[in-house]
Amino acid sequence: MRRKIVAGNWKLNTTLTEGMDLARSVIDLLKKGGGGNVSVIIAPPFTHLTEIKKIIGDEIGLAAQNCAAEKSGAFTGEVSAEMIRSAGAGYVITGHSERRHYFNESDKDVASKVRNAIESGLQPLFCCGEKLHERERSIYTEVIKKQIQLGLFDLPKDDFSKVIIAYEPVWAIGTGKNATPEQAQEIHQYIRHLVEEKYDRNVANNLTILYGGSCKPSNAGELFSNNDIDGGLIGGASLSAEDFYSIINSF
Repeated sequence: MRRKIVAGNWKLNTTLTEGMDLARSVIDLLKKGGGGNVSVIIAPPFTHLTEIKKIIGDEIGLAAQNCAAEKSGAFTGEVSAEMIRSAGAGYVITGHSERRHYFNESDKDVASKVRNAIESGLQPLFCCGEKLHERERSIYTEVIKKQIQLGLFDLPKDDFSKVIIAYEPVWAIGTGKNATPEQAQEIHQYIRHLVEEKYDRNVANNLTILYGGSCKPSNAGELFSNNDIDGGLIGGASLSAEDFYSIINSF
């Protein structure tokens, strides 16, 4: 049975004190019940990782929002996958659309980050998705196929099985727009088909694929009810413990 996951990406938000308070609030809500068989992950800024790990322990997963494409060396300001692992995280987001578009990360860069993450004992949460003009030109499947092929398909089967994929319709991130449940399901199913073609049906059926485009309490249940949508990568709504908790309980 595939893992159901709700992951919160805090992005460039919260001071350390604010982040610690938010993590405590999420833990307190989860202790009240609910959540069922859902795995919960939070991805705070790098500066928060060690302190938040002390708060959440093993109750929920801890992710970094990015890692370096290099393992070590003279790369001022970068943070390696091994450093992230040593800070207590078990996951790292790779290939997020904001990294691709604001920081010009290439598919080659993302592939290096995925490999470094796996070699360091982290599970990559690999993001893929199309921009608005790519959706309007009906080339979105080609865009997603290229991102996945170049970012992931050099991995052997055992390593690929450690990856979580998040589909991000870039045109729906932070815009208030949403992919319809039917649009989201179409792409999730398409991704699973690509994986089956590359590896096999068992690998595809066990792959967790998350939806990552303006998912919130009001639409999470309808999105998560689709066969190939296994949860969400949540942005803004994860900054409210109550909203995040509501999404966790949307299955």
